[in-house]
Amino acid sequence: MVMEVDTNEPAVELTEAENELYDRQIRLWGLESQKRLRTAKILIAGLSGLGAEITKNIILSGVNSVKLLDDKPVTEADFCSQFLAARESLGSNRAEASLLRARALNPMVDISADTQSLKEKASEFFADFDVVVVSGETNEELLRVDTICRELGVKFYATDVWGMFGFYFASLQKHKYVEDVVKYVPKANTKPNEKTKYELSSTPVQREMEYPGYTTWLNSETSSRSFQRKLKKSGPGLLLLNVLQKFRATHQRDPSYKTREADLELLRGIRDEQVPNSTLADEALGVLFAQISPAVAIVGGVVAQEVIKVVTKLEAPHRNLFIFDPQTCAGYIETIEAN
Repeated sequence: MVMEVDTNEPAVELTEAENELYDRQIRLWGLESQKRLRTAKILIAGLSGLGAEITKNIILSGVNSVKLLDDKPVTEADFCSQFLAARESLGSNRAEASLLRARALNPMVDISADTQSLKEKASEFFADFDVVVVSGETNEELLRVDTICRELGVKFYATDVWGMFGFYFASLQKHKYVEDVVKYVPKANTKPNEKTKYELSSTPVQREMEYPGYTTWLNSETSSRSFQRKLKKSGPGLLLLNVLQKFRATHQRDPSYKTREADLELLRGIRDEQVPNSTLADEALGVLFAQISPAVAIVGGVVAQEVIKVVTKLEAPHRNLFIFDPQTCAGYIETIEAN
């Protein structure tokens, strides 16, 4: 949907220090985009390695505030990729353990920690944020939070990494953004009888796109023909996500390197139950333990970049499911439509 460009500017003005700190970013995406970032309030729930990567990138972009929410303790597994929590913080709360290094990244961003469980947060809690990013939760909890965010008009991202596999789902409702439309136009002042010359012209156009809720993904039938076609086209990533969320819901935890062989057997059982004779090989199940730094860096970087797109309203955010495939070491976008 094409609309007139919204000329309303953010009311906030950057200080001299902010203009100096964010100079490179202002040159990249413009002053008005940086002003929008400066007013944004972000909630990051789940301070695993993935949460730390997203937190780092969001803080460096220059948002107004970041709330770190996590009720879990720092474990040995976190040290695979959780660089915000110091080694000596083992056993302490992950959100609080991440505060010191997070604040050192950008003292101009208001960063705070909340040690309460996400499940205990009522609807009014989420109303304070522009974007909510959640990792480490079951589908049931992700659906609950997404439903609340959609009622409040808050943008929502569900994301996670298991070993070398990762995903995010964007539930953005009706999202407006500005996109440059580039086309060739005749050059001015062309001399008579001279062959017409053309040049590139860029025009900003405001568009609007609908992003369905997280329930859209949950309603995907793994045995349906459309689901099977997606598997043949893109690989078994969608099925792998389904298996991992089923494991988490059933056992109230993720696959652990400490019980690797037993958990591999459980994963194979879920896989065979979901889609008998599936294309999801045993080898793919063997890389799903802890959160490995390269996958965290990629998925976390993509999620943070998408959040920045949403806040600045520049370019179309990906619609709407991102999968990082450990077998190809590449990411791809899968569009999940509302039924």
